[in-house]
Amino acid sequence: MAMMNVNRRRSTQKLQLMSEINITPFVDVMLVLLVIFMVTAPMMISGINVNLPEASATPISGNDEPLTITINSKGEIFLQDISIEKATLITKLIAVTKEKKESRIMVRGDKNSNYGEIMNVVSSINAAGYNHISLITQLDHNK
Repeated sequence: MAMMNVNRRRSTQKLQLMSEINITPFVDVMLVLLVIFMVTAPMMISGINVNLPEASATPISGNDEPLTITINSKGEIFLQDISIEKATLITKLIAVTKEKKESRIMVRGDKNSNYGEIMNVVSSINAAGYNHISLITQLDHNK
């Protein structure tokens, strides 16, 4: 009879489920992902390095992803991150937007670039029928 109690006790011990979950590996993975996103997020802004002028205007909000046209200090024009010639800017813009004239277009101009060149690009975009054009600046921290 004593032998039967020992076997019964062993069988009930084997059937008990472990109700604890070890979350340490999960927390470790989440912390690593957080660090990766914190490091890479500032790099995702834009690929062309320009020195933006400062202004105290309020940011514009919108739901769609705007197209970015960049003019660097050398006068080179970039559509998103691709270098293009000024003569082909409008045709490529129409192809990218699929002729949606209500698309938002952001123009980034280096503060050392020729103001007339930036305004020529803006006026040619406006002449093509795009009316949602914005100039990107850095926020003036002195005000």
